[in-house]
Amino acid sequence: MPIYFKDTDVLSQVRGLKSVLIVPCRFCPAATLAVREGKPYIELLRKFLRTEAYEDYVQALKDRLEGEGIRTVVFDSRLLHQFVACMWTTKRRNQLAKRAAQFEGALALGCKAMVQMVRDAVDPTGCQVIEGMEAEGIMNVVPVLDFPANISLDVQGVVNS
Repeated sequence: MPIYFKDTDVLSQVRGLKSVLIVPCRFCPAATLAVREGKPYIELLRKFLRTEAYEDYVQALKDRLEGEGIRTVVFDSRLLHQFVACMWTTKRRNQLAKRAAQFEGALALGCKAMVQMVRDAVDPTGCQVIEGMEAEGIMNVVPVLDFPANISLDVQGVVNS
């Protein structure tokens, strides 16, 4: 079951940094934003495996940081096996370390396991890791297929973590 997240005060955590690499997981945080905004989790014909509510969230976060004068880039991939960040391959983690070396901070959007994976990957680079979301609980969801090929999540409850 996906983790349900609440936002953290990212701006106070990145204050003083000039550059931040945004590192998003596309599973639990995307499910959280879809549920929170009452939008589909997956729109196969329109966005394939991207969640529009989450993509908008990441873009708004990027815009907010850039509005504060912080250079930002999203560490992104369109490959399916890189969808769930806490299960990235060694090669992907090495790519993250190489990319993070060009930034003062790495903003991890995911669970504590994902944040720790980011810390472990970027540790040799000296890049500061910022936890961008905080787990509030675990969602009990029922996937609902909407015509023509959308998947929404019907939340049955949230168990506190």
